[in-house]
Amino acid sequence: MSKRRKSQRAEATPKREKVRDVFVPRPFEGLVDEPEWIALRELVPAASAPLRLTPELVEEYGDRPVTLATVLPMAAPAMTKPDGRVFIGLQRHQQSGDVSRDLADALLCALRTEPGGQVSVPPLPGPGPRLQDILVDGPLEISMHEGFEFWLDPGAADDPNVQASLERANAAIYPTVKLAAARAAYWCQVPEKAHVRLVLPEDEDVALDALSRLSVAGTLTLGDDTRFAGMFRAHGRLVPVWDLPEDAPAADWEEPVTGFAKRYAEALEEREPLDAAGRRARQGLLGRQLTLR
Repeated sequence: MSKRRKSQRAEATPKREKVRDVFVPRPFEGLVDEPEWIALRELVPAASAPLRLTPELVEEYGDRPVTLATVLPMAAPAMTKPDGRVFIGLQRHQQSGDVSRDLADALLCALRTEPGGQVSVPPLPGPGPRLQDILVDGPLEISMHEGFEFWLDPGAADDPNVQASLERANAAIYPTVKLAAARAAYWCQVPEKAHVRLVLPEDEDVALDALSRLSVAGTLTLGDDTRFAGMFRAHGRLVPVWDLPEDAPAADWEEPVTGFAKRYAEALEEREPLDAAGRRARQGLLGRQLTLR
């Protein structure tokens, strides 16, 4: 092929714009319910919450009901219903380094899609608005679900294929209960044990110092027959985990979690630097830490 022909082909083929990924360690920073967003993203199998669009988006796309879901069928990022409802999924297969941007892009793609149509969402959205830019912020009104029937339109479960898919999805759910004792606190039951997991709202260093003080004081557990299993980091926040007896129901842990929340709040008030015992406890806690995001 001649150089001239190669040049003509290059001119006819537009260059694909390269999208650079970015990493945002706290994607939900600034949202009133940041710990709950993290919990729904990382801890809760089946839950939903309504979202409110900004007035500008309502004016552009209409007042379409928007529902935040922990997960959607096939871990899809978004879907629309024939009646105009929009769902966005927190737990999805493809994601960039900024979860907030991913979710905002999925929501905008769904709003641009005809009701009932299949939503196409790019795996890497590039620069653009984030959740904090397109939602009217406020506390999440979370509904817990025992299964994923909330996905379905009326009568859809009568389809044998849909029913089979639903049964497979529901079989993967561990029983999970939202506790009233503390913000973003959840009890769940897994084979042979149960857990309480709690997303702490404070900065990691502050939270870790408070937990270290409780460890030194011997008040880090939730009572007899419980064990502080460790903690993980998720989206810039710490999530302590306790092992519990499997036969005690979720309601039995409201009072112990209330007591822990009180002790933790008191430990946060201490302003003196950690002493030697506190520093050793801190190192021990760090050694039992796992980073999820």
